[in-house]
Amino acid sequence: MSETALIVIDVQQSFPHRPYWDAADLPRYLERQQALIDGAEAAGMPVIQIFHVEDQGPFSKESGHVRTLDGIRISPTRIFEKRRHSALVGTGLDVWLTQNGIRHVIISGIRTEQCCETTTRHASDLGFAVDYVSEATLTFPMVDALGVTRSPEEIRRHTEMVLKDRFARIATVEDALDTARRAA
Repeated sequence: MSETALIVIDVQQSFPHRPYWDAADLPRYLERQQALIDGAEAAGMPVIQIFHVEDQGPFSKESGHVRTLDGIRISPTRIFEKRRHSALVGTGLDVWLTQNGIRHVIISGIRTEQCCETTTRHASDLGFAVDYVSEATLTFPMVDALGVTRSPEEIRRHTEMVLKDRFARIATVEDALDTARRAA
C-alpha cells in the first residue's frame, strides 16, 4: 500500500444549503478535485473521505445532505465523520493513517481556510508530510474585521502563505500526484 493518502475533506452536499454558498468557483474546483481523486485512485493511493456532521441544519445526517457533493465521483477507501474543524480530532483518522503506514497526506476539499487548513496544520504537528493542494479546495467570499469582502482567491493566497514551508508544501494536483508516485 502507498505511504501517501489523499484526504478529501467535507466535499458534501451540505454546503449549497448554507447562506454563504457561492458557486462562482465551483466548475474549476470540481475539475481539479476530480483530477486529484482520479489520479490518487489510479496510483493505488488510499482515498479518505471526510464528512462534517452536526446535530441540526444541513450538516445533520437527518437533512439528507451529508453525502458527496454533486459533480464529484469518489469510491473512498474509508469514510470518517468529524464534528471539529480538523479531520484528525476525535475521528480515529490519525490511528488509521498510522496503522496503515501512511506518512504523507494530500489535503483537498471544502473550505480552504477552515477545515482544510486546520487539518493541514494538525497533520504537520503530528509528523506527517503534507501536500496542500489549494487548487483542489473551495471557499467562499468572507468579510474581514475591517468590513472588506475578501475573494476566494485572496483567501487561497493567504492560506498558501501561512502554510507554505511551515506546515505543508503547496502543490498543484499534478505535483502532489507525481511526488506520491515517486515515493511509492
